[in-house]
Amino acid sequence: MEYKDFQPVMNNTKWEEIRLAMYNYHLNLLWRTRDLVNNNICEWDNEWYYHFSEDGYETIEWLEIKTEDEIQKNDVIKILRKINVPGEINDNIIKVYGYKKNNDYVDYL
Repeated sequence: MEYKDFQPVMNNTKWEEIRLAMYNYHLNLLWRTRDLVNNNICEWDNEWYYHFSEDGYETIEWLEIKTEDEIQKNDVIKILRKINVPGEINDNIIKVYGYKKNNDYVDYL
């Protein structure tokens, strides 16, 4: 599927690696996604096993993971760096990009 003004920066394998890593993390972290097609931002959820992959990964514009403290934040960053994903860190929210606008710079965690 192509989206005129966006380019994919993730693939299903990497999304699945994130899902499994967060499912196996010892704490239940909150997440939410934004859908590229309908711009819907889902409610915060903490169920990684079924809910995260329920609709597939093809239209995830971005994923946000909410952390409660520096220890959690550093743990999640370490996990995501091993997977090598595009994203950014804003306070206690870590954002992973599935798509970026054409010509926008993409940094990796």
